[in-house]
Amino acid sequence: MVFPGQGSQSQGMQADLAAQYPIVRETYAEAGEVLGYDLWQLVQDGPAEKLGETVVTQPAMLTAGVAAYRAWQAAGGSEPSQVAGHSLGEYSALVCAGAISFDDAMRVVKRRAQLMQEAVPTGVGAMAAILGLDNDAVRAVCAEASGPQVAEPVNYNSPGQVVIAGHAAAVDDAIERAKAAGARRAMKLPVSVPSHSSLMTEAGRALSEALAEAMFSAPDITTVAATDGTTYGDGEDIRARLSQQVYTHVHWIATVNALIAGGASTIIECGPGKVLTGLVRRIDKGTSVGFIDNYDSLQKALQN
Repeated sequence: MVFPGQGSQSQGMQADLAAQYPIVRETYAEAGEVLGYDLWQLVQDGPAEKLGETVVTQPAMLTAGVAAYRAWQAAGGSEPSQVAGHSLGEYSALVCAGAISFDDAMRVVKRRAQLMQEAVPTGVGAMAAILGLDNDAVRAVCAEASGPQVAEPVNYNSPGQVVIAGHAAAVDDAIERAKAAGARRAMKLPVSVPSHSSLMTEAGRALSEALAEAMFSAPDITTVAATDGTTYGDGEDIRARLSQQVYTHVHWIATVNALIAGGASTIIECGPGKVLTGLVRRIDKGTSVGFIDNYDSLQKALQN
C-alpha cells in the first residue's frame, strides 16, 4: 500500500467513503481533537483556498490516508506486506505500519506544516510538475532559472515526470524554459511551500524537536522510505530520516522498484485521488494497481 501526500487533496474528499464507513468520520474527529478545529467540516465545506494552505493540507492528508486504511480494514481488507508514502504520505504509512500513533503523528505533522510555512511564506515559494523531459533536461532548466533565487528538481516521480520547487519567480522561469525545451506539460501544483527543496533545510532541522517528543518504534509492517527506497529501521532511524525528509528529494521510482523487489505484485493507493496509481503504472506496467478514493474503488481494491 502506498499513501499520497500534498497535492491530492480536494474539497469534499472521502464523503462517499464516510457515508459507508463511520470510522472515516471518527478518524477526522480524532484529528480535530489534536488540531483544535473541525477538520471534517473544513475538508467538506471549504473554502478550497484554506484547504490548499500547508498548515491545513498536511494534517488533512495524514488523516485522509489513515481514514482510507481504516476503511479498508473495516471492509475486511488484508494487512499489506509493505507500505510506503509519497512525501507527507510517509506519515500515514508509518501510522498504519504501527511505528507511531495517529495522535503523535498529527502533532508532529501540525508542527511540520507550521515550520515549513514559516520558512517560506505563502506566495514566496512554489512547486511545479514537468512532464516529458528527462532528468538531465529538468536539472538543466532549473540551473538556468536559478540565480539569487533557486529552482530545483525535488521529486523524481516516474520516467518523464519530475517535480521542481523553489522560489516562485525561479519556478515560473523554469516552467517557461521547460516548455521551450520541449516539455509536454509544465504546470504549478496547488501547494503553498516548496517541499523537499533546500529552502526547507532549517524547517527540517527545527522539526527534530517535535520528532523527539513523539513515540516511535520499528514498524510492524516493512516500510520503504521514499527518499531513497531503503527500509525504515528503529525509532531513532525514523526520527532522523523524517527530519531530513523535509529538505531531501523524493525518489518515487526507486521506492516503487524497492516495493516490487520486495515481492509486491499489487500496489494499492490508500487515500484521495489516484496520482500514485498513475505513477506506478508508468514505472512498472506489470504491477497490478488499485486505489481507495471512494466506496466503489474500495470494493474494487478488495478484489485485487
